[in-house]
Amino acid sequence: MTDSVLLVTGGGSGIGRAVALLAAKSGFRVAVLARSADSVRGVADEASRLGAPKAVGIACDVTSEEAVVAAFDVAEERLGPLSALFANAGIEQPRLAHELSLEMWNAVIATNLTGTFLTCRQALRCMLKSGRRGSLVLCSSPASFAAFSGGGASSYSASKGGISSLMRTLAVDYAKYGIRVNAVVPGATDTPLTWAGLSRDQKDALRRTLSEEIPLGRLADPEEPAEAVLWLLSEQARYVTGSHLVCDGGILAKASISA
Repeated sequence: MTDSVLLVTGGGSGIGRAVALLAAKSGFRVAVLARSADSVRGVADEASRLGAPKAVGIACDVTSEEAVVAAFDVAEERLGPLSALFANAGIEQPRLAHELSLEMWNAVIATNLTGTFLTCRQALRCMLKSGRRGSLVLCSSPASFAAFSGGGASSYSASKGGISSLMRTLAVDYAKYGIRVNAVVPGATDTPLTWAGLSRDQKDALRRTLSEEIPLGRLADPEEPAEAVLWLLSEQARYVTGSHLVCDGGILAKASISA
């Protein structure tokens, strides 16, 4: 796959990092984007060690149209025409709706939904310009389909629901160009976002709660949803578009009531 170029947003840690590294092992050229220049350089260096013919780390704030366009320009200049995208950058502001400020709401929507739109739009422009067939994978969530029993996810759920709707529309609109668009739906995964802002005791308590509630009895390792992403990007999924690939340990299959 030395001519396949993958761009990953939110690639400095978690699932994005795992996707970049698995893609490197598969021979992709990899562009890793995140806000932290240090984190993306580190992941790009690791991707090169794991087999990526070329890898580049690019600091990018996906809420900025100018930054997204510039990052794609650098990626294509360094790696060649884009053929694959994992739109993964995301944040969370866990608050009940009456406690959620407009600033917090806007920050989540800007990063998760608008950032995904800007990233996909630029990827589509690049693919249409080069005439290459391609594959886009967006990062959705079980929150697109059901409310979290823990509550406080109104902005996050709205952003991820928008991503799922955006994915379906893009899949239909761009199928005629040979561009597939799908979404992965990771469940609770052992990533920095899951533990953000929690003390050690809170982390331990949340891990126990999640392990009890997830049918498979544990959180996912980042590599597990990453493998789902790589499958959606691959030729094995060449007839799959407009679909969600759920990788959640059984969360969406389970009713929340216990009797």
